Amino acid sequence: MTATTQPHQPTHPIQPAQPIEPLLSARRRWTVLAVCCLSMFLVGLDTTIVNVGLPAIGRGLGVGTRGLEWTVDAYTLVLASLLISSGALADRFGRRRVFQSGLAVFGAASLVCAVAPSVGVLIAARAVQGIGASMLSPVALAIVVNAMPDPRERAQAIGVWASVFGLSMAAGPVTGGALLAGFGWRSVFWINLPVIVAALVLSAVFVPESRAQRARRLDLPGQALLTVVIGVSVGVLIEGPRIGWASLLALSAYVVVVATAVGFVWVEIRRSEPLMDPRLFRRPVFSGAVLGAVAVFVALNVTLLLNTLYLQHTRGWTPLAAGVATLPMALGATVCAPLSGRLVGRTGPRLPLLLAGGFITVGGLCLVALDQHTSVLLLLLAYLLIGIGFGFANAPITNTAVSGLPPARAGVAGAITSTARQFGSALGIAIAGGLVAGTTPTGLAHASRPGWILVAICGLSLFLVAYASRPKEGPTEGPKDGTIRPASPQG
Repeated sequence: MTATTQPHQPTHPIQPAQPIEPLLSARRRWTVLAVCCLSMFLVGLDTTIVNVGLPAIGRGLGVGTRGLEWTVDAYTLVLASLLISSGALADRFGRRRVFQSGLAVFGAASLVCAVAPSVGVLIAARAVQGIGASMLSPVALAIVVNAMPDPRERAQAIGVWASVFGLSMAAGPVTGGALLAGFGWRSVFWINLPVIVAALVLSAVFVPESRAQRARRLDLPGQALLTVVIGVSVGVLIEGPRIGWASLLALSAYVVVVATAVGFVWVEIRRSEPLMDPRLFRRPVFSGAVLGAVAVFVALNVTLLLNTLYLQHTRGWTPLAAGVATLPMALGATVCAPLSGRLVGRTGPRLPLLLAGGFITVGGLCLVALDQHTSVLLLLLAYLLIGIGFGFANAPITNTAVSGLPPARAGVAGAITSTARQFGSALGIAIAGGLVAGTTPTGLAHASRPGWILVAICGLSLFLVAYASRPKEGPTEGPKDGTIRPASPQG
C-alpha cells in the first residue's frame, strides 16, 4: 500500500485490542453503547449549555465579553489538549477505570462551578471540567468500537453515538435557557451532578473493563508542546481585539505558536510512540476527516454564540426564548445523525459529507445580510439547515477517521478527531467573540456578518473532505462501505 493510503507503521507490531467479552450479547452491546452515550451527552451538553447563559453569568459575576469567552474556552482548550493522552491512559490502565475517573473529576468540577464566587474561580473550575471530560470522549468511543465486532453494526453504533453527541451540542442552548428561566445560571452546572451519579452506577454494572494488550507510553514532551500550540493560538484570538493584532505581545504570540508547532512535529516524528504521529496525516482520508471535524465545530460554535448574543442583546429576547430558537437545529441534528450513520454503513462517507456541506453552506448564506429586523422565519430556517448539516457530518467524519486504523488504535483515532472537534469549538468561540467584542447592541448584527460567511466557508470545506474520502480502487484498500475493518488475530 502506498504512503497515501496507509500511515507509517512503527517498528513494533500493533497488538490487537484485548476483547471486552467474546460472546457479548446484542442487548449487552447496545446497553454499553447507551451508557457511553450518556456520558457523551454530558460532555457535548456542557460544551454548549453555557453559551445561552453567558449574558446572565456576565451580569451575575460582573464580567464582560472577553471574560465570558474564557468561561467557554477554558473548558474546550483543556479538553482539546488532553484528549489523546487520556486515550493512552485508558489503553494502559483500563478504559472503564479511566472513564469512571473522568466522571468523578467532571462531577467535582461541576460542583465548584455551581458555587463559584468569582469569574476567576469559574474559569479555573471549567478548566478542571475539561480534564474530566478528556477522560470521557475518546474512551467512550474506544469502548463502543471494541464492543461491536460486526463492521456494519459498528458503523450503526457510531451513527447513534454521533447522533447523541450532536443532539447534546445542539440541545445545550435549549436546556440552558429552560434552566436559566427557572433556576438561574448556576443551575446549568448543578444539572450535571445527577447525570454523573447515574453514569457512574451504570458503568460499574454494565461496562466491562478492557485495555490494549500493548499500551502506548505517555508522550510528555509532545503533550506539553500541543498544549502550548492550542492554548496560545486560541488565546491570541480571544485577546487580540484588546491587545492589538500588531502589538508586540501579539507578534510574540504568533512566533510562539509557529515555533512550538514546528517543535511539536519535529519531536513527534522522532518518537517511537508519539502522542500524535504526523505521518498519519499523509493519508488524505484521515487528514480530511480531521479538517472536517475542525470546520464543522467552528461553524456550530460560531452559530451558537452569535445566536445567543444577537437574540438576547439586539432583539431583547429572554435566555429561554433564545434557547428555544435553536430547537430547529437540535431537531435537524437528531433526525439526520442516525440517517447519516446508516448511509455511511451502506454507501460510505461521501454522500453524507456532501449533504452536510450543502446544508451548512446554505444555512450560513441565509444570514450574511443579518440586521436588527431579520425575519424570525429566516433565522429558524438557517438554524434548521445548519442543524441538518451538523447531523449529517459527525458520523462520516468519525467513521472515516476510525476506519483508517485497526480497532486496537480506535482510541487514538477517536482522540485525534475529538481533539479536532474541541479545537474547532474553541476557535469558533474565539472568532465569534472577537467579531462582536465591544460592539453596541444595534451594531452587533452587522458586526456578526463575517461570522456567517465563515459558517458558509466551513460548509464548503466539507466538499473537499468528501472528495478526499472517495473510495480508491485496488485490493489493498480498506472497505468501500466506509465501515471499520476488525483487527485480525495477528493485529
